[in-house]
Amino acid sequence: QVELVESGGGSVQAGGSLRLSCVASGLTFNTYNMAWFRQAPGKDREFVAAIRRSGGHTYYDDSVKGRSTISRDNAKNTVYLQMNSLTPEDTAVYYCAAGLAVLSATRVESGYRHWGQGTQVTVST
Repeated sequence: QVELVESGGGSVQAGGSLRLSCVASGLTFNTYNMAWFRQAPGKDREFVAAIRRSGGHTYYDDSVKGRSTISRDNAKNTVYLQMNSLTPEDTAVYYCAAGLAVLSATRVESGYRHWGQGTQVTVST
């Protein structure tokens, strides 16, 4: 049984930082591409960042590029999302996802088979 468990969310003031973690079990972690998506209240879930199985290639939505870093530790079956300079627009539930899709599906939900339950990030002014 595949399980993805996110942690590291919380409430921060604008300009602050958070580091999200996602620990995977029940799968061969180093064969999966990993990603973070988020869903704000009243909005659709959207792509945030992704990292290919080797960790050599990363992808970001323009909304977080330059202030966020996705990384992975295949020895720990863990993917991270470091987010800096947070704004209220970053407030959302953040989801970890694992998939085997080709590169063209990196930024879409259909590219990922397994999902975590999410962790809440709230940024206040």
